[in-house]
Amino acid sequence: MRQTRNNRKSNRRYNQESSVKTYSVQEGPVKLLDYLFSLFPEKSKTTVKSLLSHRQVAINNIPTTQFDDLLHSGDELAINFEREFRVFKHSRLRIVYEDEFLIVIDKGYGLLSMSTDRIKEKTAYHILSDYVKADDPAGRIFIIHRLDRDTSGLMMFAKSQQIQETMQRSWNDMVLDRRYVAVVEGAFDKDKGEVSSYLAENAAYEVYSTQNKDEGQYALTRYEVLKSNGKFSLVELQLATGRKNQIRVHMKDLGHSIIGDKKYGATCNPLGRLALHASRLRFVHPVTRRDMFFETPIPAKFRYIVKGR
Repeated sequence: MRQTRNNRKSNRRYNQESSVKTYSVQEGPVKLLDYLFSLFPEKSKTTVKSLLSHRQVAINNIPTTQFDDLLHSGDELAINFEREFRVFKHSRLRIVYEDEFLIVIDKGYGLLSMSTDRIKEKTAYHILSDYVKADDPAGRIFIIHRLDRDTSGLMMFAKSQQIQETMQRSWNDMVLDRRYVAVVEGAFDKDKGEVSSYLAENAAYEVYSTQNKDEGQYALTRYEVLKSNGKFSLVELQLATGRKNQIRVHMKDLGHSIIGDKKYGATCNPLGRLALHASRLRFVHPVTRRDMFFETPIPAKFRYIVKGR
């Protein structure tokens, strides 16, 4: 995963431990292990590597054991000289970035972003809320944008209502790039293209396209075919607008419904899931104004199903 990083200090518990020292990176990019060697020239390389292998090193509050992680100017490096850092682990989501203002996660498919009338606890919101409250009982989180339950990938939470409102109010200016990958039915005539329409919602909560601008909200989706075997195509999708179910409706409009998406025209479900993943997120940090960039790998099952027949 690539990302630009925030240089603000966090209020996480481990930063207050006497055994933890923090270092502000002044120049970059530089590989983490090389930077550690330069910090401790008096220590043996084996000793320095041991700190890393025992999860005693954290970059911007995220513990790591990856020697080739890249550090950038403004990053904060924390080292715990006595014990490993506490690591958040959950089978349904992974934290990819955290500071005192924001949390960026990689959400698993099948996990709700927030609660419904029937489901209250098995949600990304509830999981992260418990995580934040473990360090600060008064801590709260706020959803900045949602992913459908069966869509996996990158999404953001704020740690204050003010940050949430700032991001949502200036969404089109602050969010620089959002991309998804999907496996869809059939093969495209063109490898690149775009589809636009006005999106509206009916009484059954199904979103549909219309050319009547008074009936819906304008939506534009750009696509590029990454690989196809004739039966299925792996497609990268870039959102120029962020409407509810936009990608799912526009793929249906093109005659290439996302596999597993019965609601929007899919005829098969070979992966046992909706084959849609939020793979890239780039935005302006609401406080530091830094360019934040995150990218996750294409799910292995997506690649496998479009291999040559």
